[in-house]
Amino acid sequence: MIEFGWDTVINWLIEHGTRIVIILVIGITAWYVLERFLPPLVQRSISRHSEGESKEGTEKRTKTITSAFMGMCRILILIIIIFMILSELGVPIAPVLASFGIAGIAIGFGAQYLIRDLIAGSFILMENQYRVGDVARVADTTGLVEEVNLRKTVLRDLDGIVHHVPNGEIRVASNYTRHFSRINLDVSVAYGTDLDHAISVINRVCQEFATDEKWHENVRSVPQVLRVNKLGDSGIEIKILGDVKPMKQWDMMGELRLRLKKAFDTEGIEIPWPHTKIYFGNAPHIED
Repeated sequence: MIEFGWDTVINWLIEHGTRIVIILVIGITAWYVLERFLPPLVQRSISRHSEGESKEGTEKRTKTITSAFMGMCRILILIIIIFMILSELGVPIAPVLASFGIAGIAIGFGAQYLIRDLIAGSFILMENQYRVGDVARVADTTGLVEEVNLRKTVLRDLDGIVHHVPNGEIRVASNYTRHFSRINLDVSVAYGTDLDHAISVINRVCQEFATDEKWHENVRSVPQVLRVNKLGDSGIEIKILGDVKPMKQWDMMGELRLRLKKAFDTEGIEIPWPHTKIYFGNAPHIED
């Protein structure tokens, strides 16, 4: 029977406890160095390979990639610390690793989807398909990208609902806010409207809007009439196009609609609404 005395405990603490403390200190230091130096390294690397990317876009990509790498590195540091401490406590590491290997073989077939997610996530980050802060349509779900890691993408839609999309389920990803966004607006006028006059009014309103102190910094190209787009059932549709800063298109289209409505009211330009003419046949001829 092994007897434990204070001398044994003290000797163990001096020999092994000190090493465990050193391991923890090294782990905490590695954690601090990671958080302190990884973001600037990623930012410098991205800045060198981001020709044509805006400052906001570079910041989004830096934040996204940094978050993904930080998560992986933190997990790696924790695993290394745990195994080093177990070794110091006298726990055999080889059987533990062997058990992990057997378990890995057992669950390997069930991990196919996880591996697919990780591979897809790697391509999403490397190809810069979308970043945290972008508005994107991913796997038929549209929303603000709140998180991107190797396993999943997290979106929040306009209703505030959070969607977790496994990266392996993504076939098509549409980014609404990459480099620039676009005002793409159809305005209807009545069939009796003088189109030349209506187009002149629309272009004037767009020019005033683009030079407004509140909005001009968001304009990349002044919105203007592109063409008469459609002869609809109730009116004629005129298409307006213009480039703006990413994520500003919705606010700016709302303001432009407001200004156009006021201008049309002033100019007497009618905005049509759906209506139907009904004929009951020819009226009967009545002789005097």
